Amino acid sequence: MAEPRLLSTQQIAEHNNAKDLWIVVDGEVWDLTEFAPEHPGGIGIILQYAGRDASQPYNEIHAPSLLNKTLTSSKLVGTLDTSTISDSWAKPPPQQNPTVQLKNEKPPLFTLLSTHDFESVAEKTLAPKTWAFYSSAATDLVTHRANQSFFDRIWFRPRVLRNIRTRDTSAKILGQDVDLPIMCSPAAMAKLVHPDGEKAIARGCQSKGIIQCVSTNASFPIEDIASSLSPSQNNGPSPLFFQLYVSKTRAASEALLRQVWSLGIRTVFLTVDSPLAGKREADERVRMDDDQQGIPMMTGVGKPLNDKRGGGLGRITGSFIDEGLDWSDLPWLRRHWKGKIVLKGIMCAADASRAAQEGLDGIVVSNHGGRNLDTAPPAILILLDLHRNAPHVFEQLEVYVDGGIRRGTDILKAICLGATAVSLGRPFLYSLNYGPEGVEYLIDMLKEELSVAMALVGITALEQAHPGLVNTNDVDYLVPTTEGHPYAKKKRNQQPLKARM
Repeated sequence: MAEPRLLSTQQIAEHNNAKDLWIVVDGEVWDLTEFAPEHPGGIGIILQYAGRDASQPYNEIHAPSLLNKTLTSSKLVGTLDTSTISDSWAKPPPQQNPTVQLKNEKPPLFTLLSTHDFESVAEKTLAPKTWAFYSSAATDLVTHRANQSFFDRIWFRPRVLRNIRTRDTSAKILGQDVDLPIMCSPAAMAKLVHPDGEKAIARGCQSKGIIQCVSTNASFPIEDIASSLSPSQNNGPSPLFFQLYVSKTRAASEALLRQVWSLGIRTVFLTVDSPLAGKREADERVRMDDDQQGIPMMTGVGKPLNDKRGGGLGRITGSFIDEGLDWSDLPWLRRHWKGKIVLKGIMCAADASRAAQEGLDGIVVSNHGGRNLDTAPPAILILLDLHRNAPHVFEQLEVYVDGGIRRGTDILKAICLGATAVSLGRPFLYSLNYGPEGVEYLIDMLKEELSVAMALVGITALEQAHPGLVNTNDVDYLVPTTEGHPYAKKKRNQQPLKARM
């Protein structure tokens, strides 16, 4: 095989526009002319580095292997002749956003006492766009706030004089033993928080005996995340689940499912509450590429990344999702996935009942962290909706709660009310600010809180949890009593009144 062509910076700099676009990444020169318009993050960021070295911005977001796996070898046009690098060529683009200066240094990990502490540190130390992307929620944040506040409206009914010297927080999720009834929710682009992104989360979760659900929009290919796990523990079930957004190009999703299966992963979480992204104003306000406004897409008719709506990453990364996905597509998924299937994003008893009817293995009651439809019901209220209007689902599939869980007491309340386990998203991302050690610290923190809550409620194992240990009176009046509205009726179509004689 011939050696790659050695290219000077002068040669590379000539390919600096949308119709002829080369970039350098880690010494390799790639032709992105055809790929740039399809880039999930928009063509703007690629055009910014056209004819230049894009290694730094690329490596902040993407896995090193991604270019080789995404593009054909014909797009690798050569390697950079480092002897030709000049000061002027090495300078960042003239309008590049200024480097983020951290306002506060992170305090030592051991000084953090709660998930709220992780969040406070993240707000002060993450890059503004990263914080905006992860902390943002839909429109007025009503659902986002209610996810947490509704847990506070459920009270315990503790039992005393119980022998609670020894307590066991272990559980089973889809037959798989876990040390704690929690999962790490799928989240996009964790590399925005830490260079090792989802790989660091995977290592932290595996070391503490819990499951990580990896997002379709992860920073690294799924095989890279799987290979980061400890080989000594790979003989048992995979500690990874996979979250699927179905692509408009079904063949792409089918290929992805084959890849996931080949890695020994046997459970897919199909996200059903996000056919498109909600309006996340905080994310829209912090723009990705202010300096690139007005640069056209290659087609000449596309709009720049920062349009009148803003610069929301949620819109950008979700543009490939099939908005036409419906219940009739489940047979398609079963043809291409022989493992277990969980629907993520159930928000009412009727859909939970339909999921059970379809023979699915589990559901996640969730409103996507309040990030899509504002005033959708808080997660714990959805769980109560199931009890009142579809109690049979608890006997037919596993039910998980995702949304608003910040304390061990929240975990225990959900378990008492019939959840198999809970899932947390933002807390894991904020803990990743400290790398895999932060992830492990978060899990230990939640385990201790859960263990203490169990002791003070009067149980020693999660199988002993039951609804009689909680008082839901403060929210019961908000739980729907029927599938439809209890009294409002849809107005019938009316014919025009005839003129009276």
